[in-house]
Amino acid sequence: MNYGRAIKIVRTAYGLTQAALAERLSIGTSQLSLIEAGKRQPSIGVLHEIALALNVPMHLLTLLASRPEDLNANADPKQVAELASALLRLLVRVGEQKTLPLDRREKKTRKRKSA
Repeated sequence: MNYGRAIKIVRTAYGLTQAALAERLSIGTSQLSLIEAGKRQPSIGVLHEIALALNVPMHLLTLLASRPEDLNANADPKQVAELASALLRLLVRVGEQKTLPLDRREKKTRKRKSA
């Protein structure tokens, strides 16, 4: 599994820099850079945090991280890649929000203002 590649694909689809994504995470830009370069493996907790920050299901990160040898012998790697690409385009285009989710404090403040 190449989660670094998956994270980079989704991050760049949203037009984010590593620094912009790292601001929303408990890890720094250098750690995110190492993950994307494949020099470090993210923990499940960090993957979950990244998925939340990018507003994508963790399963999409797993699908994008898959290599042909990770897939079921009956799965066509080209079809899986096309499916992953289509899902990512759909999430970016049809997402409920045009930007990344706000941090929790900003969400609470925003809810109070709208009430």
